[in-house]
Amino acid sequence: MHRPLAAALILLLAPPLFAQNVPASKKSSAQSAAKQLSPSDELQQSIESAGNDRAALVRNLEAFLQKYPQAPERPQIFRALVEACLQLRDNARAASYAERLVSLSPDDMSITLLTIQLLEKNGDSDALKRAVNYSSRVIEYVHNSSTGEKSPRVSPEEWTTEKKRDESSLLLLRGRLELKLHDTASARKDFEASYSLVPNSGAAQKIGELDELEKNYNSAIKQYARAFALADLSAKNDTRRELRQKLGNVWRLAHGSEAGLGDFLLAAFDEIATNAAPKPKRNEAAKEPFEFMLRTAPAGADYPLSAQKGKIVVVNFWATWCGPCRALEPLYEKAAAEFLGDPNVLFLSADCDDDESLVAPYLEEVKPRTTVVFADGLENLFRVEAFPTVIVLDRSGRVSYRTDGFGDSGFVTELSAAVRRLLAESPSLASRMN
Repeated sequence: MHRPLAAALILLLAPPLFAQNVPASKKSSAQSAAKQLSPSDELQQSIESAGNDRAALVRNLEAFLQKYPQAPERPQIFRALVEACLQLRDNARAASYAERLVSLSPDDMSITLLTIQLLEKNGDSDALKRAVNYSSRVIEYVHNSSTGEKSPRVSPEEWTTEKKRDESSLLLLRGRLELKLHDTASARKDFEASYSLVPNSGAAQKIGELDELEKNYNSAIKQYARAFALADLSAKNDTRRELRQKLGNVWRLAHGSEAGLGDFLLAAFDEIATNAAPKPKRNEAAKEPFEFMLRTAPAGADYPLSAQKGKIVVVNFWATWCGPCRALEPLYEKAAAEFLGDPNVLFLSADCDDDESLVAPYLEEVKPRTTVVFADGLENLFRVEAFPTVIVLDRSGRVSYRTDGFGDSGFVTELSAAVRRLLAESPSLASRMN
């Protein structure tokens, strides 16, 4: 499986040859004089004599390559020179040796990516053009990779998702390079392809900037809003502040003031939440709660509510982003604990997130003690409009109790009383009412 891009940009020094000085036993001066050093011995001597001085190591290795330009150790030497030049902050020289290493190992994607990074830092036109060519090579490599290369510990779905992310990141990288070369048509094409594969803030921002330059303000507004909604809150920069300024500026250009911008941003957030990880449509034909086929969370195993028919079912509708839901959880569990072991009562926690990938880490953190399922449309049947919402269904599936929003101090008492009232009813009476 291809490696994540962030990890691939780390230069891995392969050979133990350059890892440290080798405290080999010293030959006597008489022996050294009597026997001419082999190229390998000269190389080792060049390394040892440099000690921990990186500048000296670069001088010694370059002198060795001048004397032995076709030395079989060239790949290791080039790697060592790249690493030493990076530590000396000589990016131009590091890029030169990185390119030589790429020519020897064209299938090494990690060193190719490092080469692109170094060429971009150099910034001159020729370096940028070569960086674009290297980027195309890596994009083709990732695009053509097959599931046969994946680790057996990774599912095909995970592998496909990672492949899309890598290809999207590479297209964004190449687009950025093309933009520096003033090839706006190619850059736009790559930015749009990057966003199409995986919606991301960087591509949306670049498309917005191109739209703004072309005075296509309405399109720029849409792209900046997407970029703002997708921006990483954990990033250690002012990306969102900058995007907010860009968005405000272009909105004023298009509308004269910022009136209406807030509503537009909320709509953008909703669009991103829906399109980034659309929920599967389930149970569309179900008309009654016991007709629903739910799934356990986060595993996704089938959980038919029909198997619970005849029981009193309590459902807490929640979402990972909902603060009051988190606060309600211990109160809900306290009420559930009163009926633990009663086969006539079932407490469920039904997740309503649009992006189901958020659920597993949330459950790992919160560790709820009630049965957790995906709502899978059950929230629509009961017209749940806000979270948390707790309902109690009688044995026939009718709502006998409901509370919307965070419960007050009497929540546990009221919920428990609602369940006990239903327990007091005769099951046969409930079936006749149905």
